[in-house]
Amino acid sequence: MRINEIFYSLQGEGCHAGTPAVFVRFAGCNLKCSFCDTAHEAFTEMSEEDIVREVSRYPARHIVLTGGEPTLQLTTSLVDRLHAGGWYVQMETNGTRPLPEGCRLDWVTCSPKDSPVRLTHIDELKVVYTGQDMTPYDHYEASVRSLQPCDTGHADENARLLKASIAYCLDHPDWHLSLQTHKLLNIR
Repeated sequence: MRINEIFYSLQGEGCHAGTPAVFVRFAGCNLKCSFCDTAHEAFTEMSEEDIVREVSRYPARHIVLTGGEPTLQLTTSLVDRLHAGGWYVQMETNGTRPLPEGCRLDWVTCSPKDSPVRLTHIDELKVVYTGQDMTPYDHYEASVRSLQPCDTGHADENARLLKASIAYCLDHPDWHLSLQTHKLLNIR
């Protein structure tokens, strides 16, 4: 598997924010989002055994499979190995590809972009908010709906999007505000 990096930190986004987690970042993505803030192109080839050995170095029992787009490479056998090791397995995905047959994740965070979502189960719907029309997300079924203001890299625009995200959540209380707390804390 092409792995960009494996690191230990606190989950910075969504309803698991603040949870100590081991992040397995898969290289590559099938989308080219203009606001993507993740360098995920570089990689090291790793076997499933290599990945399990590396995540075992850290004390957390929460794994976040992320990318890029993890479903480009994710296997049921890797998830089974992680579960056998006692880990809670969360995945962050754009949702454009289905999970491998028989793959059972503990938590799926889907952040849809301008492409059809092919997942059949979403635990957390996380929308990166740029002020867009939110009605296309009304039909998604999810336990949690998180609205995350887009980080544009410009302080004034970020402040405007944060204010708009707060207002949207207050007007639509089924949405939760999700901040990128790892950026606020200056951690990975």
